[in-house]
Amino acid sequence: MSSSKTVRKLQVVSPVPSDIDIANSVQPLHISEIANELNLIPNHYDLYGKYKAKVLLSVLDEVEGSKDGYYVVVGGITPTPLGEGKSTTTVGLCQALGAFLDKKVVTCLRQPSQGPTFGIKGGAAGGGYSQVIPMDEFNLHLTGDIHAITAANNLLAAAIDTRIFHESTQSDKALLNRLCPPNKEGKRSFSDIMFRRLKKLGISKTRPEELTPQEVKKFARLDIDPDSLTWRRVMDVNDRFLRKITIGQGPEEKGMVRETGFDISVASEIMAVLALTTSLADMRERLGNMVIGNSKAGDPVTADDLGVGGALTVLMKDAINPTLMQTLEGTPVLVHAGPFANIAHGNSSIVADKIALKLVGPGGFVVTEAGFGADIGTEKFMNIKCRYSGLTPQCAVIVATIRALKMHGGGPEVIAGKPLDHAYLNENVALVEAGCVNLARHISNTKAYGVNVVVAVNMFSTDSEAELSAVRNAALAAGAYDAVICTHHAHGGKGAVDLGIAVQKACENVTQPLRFLYPLDTGIKEKIEAIAGSYGASGVEYSEQAEKQIEMYSKQGFSSLPICMAKTQYSFSHEASKKGAPTGFTLPIRDVRASIGAGFIYPLVGTMSTMPGLPTRPCFYDIDLDTATGKVIGLS
Repeated sequence: MSSSKTVRKLQVVSPVPSDIDIANSVQPLHISEIANELNLIPNHYDLYGKYKAKVLLSVLDEVEGSKDGYYVVVGGITPTPLGEGKSTTTVGLCQALGAFLDKKVVTCLRQPSQGPTFGIKGGAAGGGYSQVIPMDEFNLHLTGDIHAITAANNLLAAAIDTRIFHESTQSDKALLNRLCPPNKEGKRSFSDIMFRRLKKLGISKTRPEELTPQEVKKFARLDIDPDSLTWRRVMDVNDRFLRKITIGQGPEEKGMVRETGFDISVASEIMAVLALTTSLADMRERLGNMVIGNSKAGDPVTADDLGVGGALTVLMKDAINPTLMQTLEGTPVLVHAGPFANIAHGNSSIVADKIALKLVGPGGFVVTEAGFGADIGTEKFMNIKCRYSGLTPQCAVIVATIRALKMHGGGPEVIAGKPLDHAYLNENVALVEAGCVNLARHISNTKAYGVNVVVAVNMFSTDSEAELSAVRNAALAAGAYDAVICTHHAHGGKGAVDLGIAVQKACENVTQPLRFLYPLDTGIKEKIEAIAGSYGASGVEYSEQAEKQIEMYSKQGFSSLPICMAKTQYSFSHEASKKGAPTGFTLPIRDVRASIGAGFIYPLVGTMSTMPGLPTRPCFYDIDLDTATGKVIGLS
């Protein structure tokens, strides 16, 4: 058993109680104790109550010279709609490393959106005896980062519509006079942020009165094309009725009516910026560089053109600091950022990983989770996140379940909320073996990056020895470094000790450098086609709209950015119904969009919803407060 002061021995019971009952049965340690174990002193963090703290970025300056620990990413096979326990495995692995194998370890997780928490999926704190606590605080509000993103996103949205409105009613000179009002002495001046736009326009003058009429027009009139706008408002709730709305219907808006809509907050580009930024200065530049649409002349219009980049940074200044929490067994967790894994890159933040790698030091472990299947989350972790962070993982874990493999082998459809078919509850080795083609492709794709791959099989009580053995054999035959059966949901870290040992060996025996799937200096289409090839596609078909956007982004100078595919998580292909490892299909690219501040181009494969809807019976039916104790009940 570990000698760490914060390690807590769990009293597990069977059958496994509900997640919230387990979370409520364990008294969390004061977060200062967890911080102390990582050699963090009170100057390094700000307390948010007893069980959460914001770790300040200044820590990075202090540990700059120290060496990193091992870096492990957790992805999965193509999941069923029930999920295969990727977060649970990430937490269980860390509990095993910290509480049973006496390693310094930090878990890095995304902050969950309230949309799924109250919707259909539930929370994202892990499950069973492998969870982050306090589970209710993790899933609801946390330290307000998502609220900060919501506020910043909507400030920018308000700035866009306001600017279009004012430009429609004023002359160039009147616009300049209002943008640069006179001070008490009657002198006009540019604010600091305006010099960014002047520089972009090639104007070196320092006083408003020096501008020629032509320069006044270029500077003061953004001339935004409303049809080109890509920036929408956001809120952190699943609300299907906000997907398409009409704004500007008030009498004061003088007929400035247009159609727009809401996305869920975690789909905001500001969330993707938070996840990919490397410092406060870098975040300021990324926020200012976000492109909200084009001028009527076809030039990109940015947040800094609107004069709002600095204000966005002020709203985000606390959100850039990761939140420190703990697992059920007292090992440390950094929770930070929660970008969508389909339209964004679906990974927690670079700054959390960088801080964690320094804090655990050589021989320690940082385990970070990538969203959805490895074809989406791990691919984006490697080709986007690792490019911007400069960090190199030594090991990738791929989480699999017998249930999902049976589905990929041709089993009946798995539907959330409906009982599983008997095929999933009784032994069928042939079905499992047929489904292992999905696992095999994920292994070969992930190995191609130069990391060792360890398969973690989340064991359920209905799984047979023969089925588990078939998965292990198939994984090793496909090139996995190791394949391990895990029971951390039922037993906590003790159930993932073998996985911890396998991961440690995989990290210690890595022999290749990190390799990317594509070089950045190839064209947008070449990069899309490289990723499509990893899915098994034989070709790519571009819509007229996609062709137009690719041409425009190339012309605007954005073609050297990495690619972030927006695709269903339920298949390697664009069709969720195509299970296993399909080949020979043509991948259709419906549209291509850009998150210039975050730093990627995202092609849309098929139809992707950026605002989920609530089901007939959402999770909120079960969520309530025990008013006698003040404890949350019913969270899952």
